[in-house]
Amino acid sequence: MTGISWRTVFYNICLALNCLLLFLALFGAQLQVPTGLQVAGRMHPLVLHFPIVLLLLAVVWETAVQTRSNPLSRQAGDVLLLSTALSAVMAALMGLFLSQEGGYDDDTLFWHKWSGVAVSLLAWGWYAGRGFLRQAKLPARLVAATGVAALMIAGHQGATLTHGENYLLAPAGPQDQPEAQVLLEDALVFQHLVRPILQEKCMGCHNATKAKGELVMETEALLLKGGKHGLLWDSTAAQSGLLLQRIHLPGDEKKHMPPKGKAQLTEAEISILYHWIKSGASFSQKVMDLPENDSVRLLAVSHFQTGENTTYSFAAADEATIKRLNNDYRVVYPLAAHSPALGVDFFGINAFQSEYLRELQVIKEQVVSLNLHKMPVRDEDLQAIAIFPNLRILHLSATQITGATLGALKTLQALRQLSLSGTAVKATDLAWLRAMPQLSRLYLWNTAVTAQEVAVWRQQLPNIQIESGFQGDTIVAKLNAPIIAGDRQVFTTSTRVKLKNFIRGAVVRYTLDGSLPDSLTSPVSTGDSLVIDRTCVLSTRTFLPGWISSDVATRSFYQAGLIPDSVVLVHPPNPQYPGLGAKTLTNRKIGDTDAKSNRWLGYRETNLEAFLYFRQPVVLSSVSFSTLVNIGGYILPAQQIEVWGGSSAQQLVLLKKLRPPQPAQMGAPAARVGFDCPFAARSIRVLKIVLRPVPKLPAWHPGKGERGWVFLDEVFLN
Repeated sequence: MTGISWRTVFYNICLALNCLLLFLALFGAQLQVPTGLQVAGRMHPLVLHFPIVLLLLAVVWETAVQTRSNPLSRQAGDVLLLSTALSAVMAALMGLFLSQEGGYDDDTLFWHKWSGVAVSLLAWGWYAGRGFLRQAKLPARLVAATGVAALMIAGHQGATLTHGENYLLAPAGPQDQPEAQVLLEDALVFQHLVRPILQEKCMGCHNATKAKGELVMETEALLLKGGKHGLLWDSTAAQSGLLLQRIHLPGDEKKHMPPKGKAQLTEAEISILYHWIKSGASFSQKVMDLPENDSVRLLAVSHFQTGENTTYSFAAADEATIKRLNNDYRVVYPLAAHSPALGVDFFGINAFQSEYLRELQVIKEQVVSLNLHKMPVRDEDLQAIAIFPNLRILHLSATQITGATLGALKTLQALRQLSLSGTAVKATDLAWLRAMPQLSRLYLWNTAVTAQEVAVWRQQLPNIQIESGFQGDTIVAKLNAPIIAGDRQVFTTSTRVKLKNFIRGAVVRYTLDGSLPDSLTSPVSTGDSLVIDRTCVLSTRTFLPGWISSDVATRSFYQAGLIPDSVVLVHPPNPQYPGLGAKTLTNRKIGDTDAKSNRWLGYRETNLEAFLYFRQPVVLSSVSFSTLVNIGGYILPAQQIEVWGGSSAQQLVLLKKLRPPQPAQMGAPAARVGFDCPFAARSIRVLKIVLRPVPKLPAWHPGKGERGWVFLDEVFLN
């Protein structure tokens, strides 16, 4: 062994590995790669740079630097050539192991594989014949040129496998022209909303060149075909198919898509894919053909400009004025960057007041879009709407208008889109539309206008596209939820509220324990004021035979009884949501649904724990909590609520433990939610409350696996 040099040993190893390489390249498709070699195969991108650099150095050294008369120069060349040969065969073998995982374009893989094998064999052959090649300049240069050419082919084909077709030369070729801006009126749901998401987040691994899991997403037919694990979507499956299932897996799961380390889907992108699949995954549907309150359509509004959203002659409104007009129930926002056009959306049916419309007079020139969907707008309110000279989009769907005063809207000469769906409008109320030359789209879903009457109006108004939906005897309208009038949610002895309803003959029923009112057993509101004298959750609902019952309107009421002498927080709140410190819990001020207001204490990293102290013993039988739930904002009900009491902080007993019900899906708006913890009356001087945040958001949530928030703004003791 002493007579054998280390270079001979490595030369023979290199020879054996090249023989193995040739065998696997020719017959490897019939072999099963064991797990250990699969791991080695995935190291191919890690080691392939070594033979690239070493071969280029060897080319320079052997053709330009080395001299035949210098022994040290020849020895250095020997080491360089042998290192090149050894690293090349190792990289090529790892590449072969990696190719067995599949999912690659056959033609591209063929050229990449054999050009890599050629580099390995050439490097070994160069070392074996180095003596002859150093004596003959022309053959040496031919070998060097062949090695560089094989290296470039292998590198180019490898880049194509990893990054897509023509990756190397794409910057030098003709550049794609940017697509023209798609208008909302022309946008297709799949082509302009869904496909860009798949291109950016999915097609890097699922294309014709690199088809992981035998899945290619480049065409509609291939999307429908799916991959080796099945179809991408299936409306009959529990989780609607593989695409949504993989998207909603925890981020550290092996099968989560996109894979860890790749750009992840945003909450809006997940929502677009979810609602597109749930609605039938159409490849041809236009955004504007969706119902106006459809989730995909609402998401699309922020992606596209409208045909009207071009240039405006009016000046922008004062920013301070816009800020002042924004509140919990009305949002005023610019329709596009650097545009003076404003949109106004109303929220909170129970809080709507006609005065909120009249307050917009200060920006009447700038309001271009007005959304009053489901608001209790009445006929007399149309006078306040008719003041906006540049209004182009008006949503009055599911409002309380009867159509008697619709003619007041004739002043809106810029109006392009009008929605009257779900209202009591009749065909005879539409005559004024003849005086609206700019109107191009009218929505009449679920109105008293019959199919025959719609056909007549389509003939008389050929420039207006009238959307009426399916007309039939089975169509019924959905009632609006009752309005809970009365703002005193915190009271000492009692408070009065009135349940309002604007549909003649409809009945409003209610419960005071937060349960769902039914049409038979729940108490009926007589129209008089309802007296509330205890902490409760008021739930109301409207019923009328032949109509779909309304959604539930709820409001929490709190009886303010005992007030502690002092409050101490065990842990400080998160700096983003400090509220007013400990006094937030007992200042008798209920927070709104804006998590960023200074009325909420927000906790995430620690439990929300507080001690409430009394100078003298008090008798206590219930503790109520006013909390915030905003699913999209990661704010959920506490996983567990605990109430402890005793004569001192060191002598506490558990008075009540509550595990609030958790939401099961996205979609619910932000809301204040109250939790009542009653227990046997007990004399105490110290009360301790504990609210534990949800430790892991559920799998259906965009923040799956992350810790949830818990928000509290008031504690009521009785």
